Amino acid sequence: MGVRVSRPTLSAGDWIRAATEALVAEGVSAVAVEPLAEHLGATKGSFYHHFANRDELISAALAEWETVQTEAVISELELIADPAERLRVVMTAAITDRPGGLRDAALLTSATHPLVKPVVDRVTSRRLKYMTETFVELGFPRARARRRARQLYLGYLGLYEYLRAGLGQLSEAELRAYASELLDALLSQ
Repeated sequence: MGVRVSRPTLSAGDWIRAATEALVAEGVSAVAVEPLAEHLGATKGSFYHHFANRDELISAALAEWETVQTEAVISELELIADPAERLRVVMTAAITDRPGGLRDAALLTSATHPLVKPVVDRVTSRRLKYMTETFVELGFPRARARRRARQLYLGYLGLYEYLRAGLGQLSEAELRAYASELLDALLSQ
């Protein structure tokens, strides 16, 4: 009589996290059922219990990113009355969140994929619209507010693409200084 090894029961969230990690590390092509199952110590049956196919998993990972990392963040920011403080809070948090910054840069890099592109487009538009409106609240004319929002967002994404490519390393203090100086430059009228 053999000993039966029980495997932990995985949730859809476990698969989504593993898919997101694979996407960040190696791109959309790395989101494949068998390697993810092996990484998680699970069977393909576990995957198919939660998702009909690979595309459904990728879509779920992207939906979670859009909801948790954009819509929920914007909702929380609305609790801060001062628009300059809102920008400081969100950009300092974003720039000092290495995993989040690397994820956002990786998703932008994967934006040519047909499942990724519409979500990255929506998230980018939503984030830029929010930052533009915040700059308008600060008294910037709309056209200038749009340019400042774009500069701020690209300063964030560019930093993480630079780090993702292994072109440099920054300490937590250096990331905070980067966020502060970027915001100081862009908030000045």
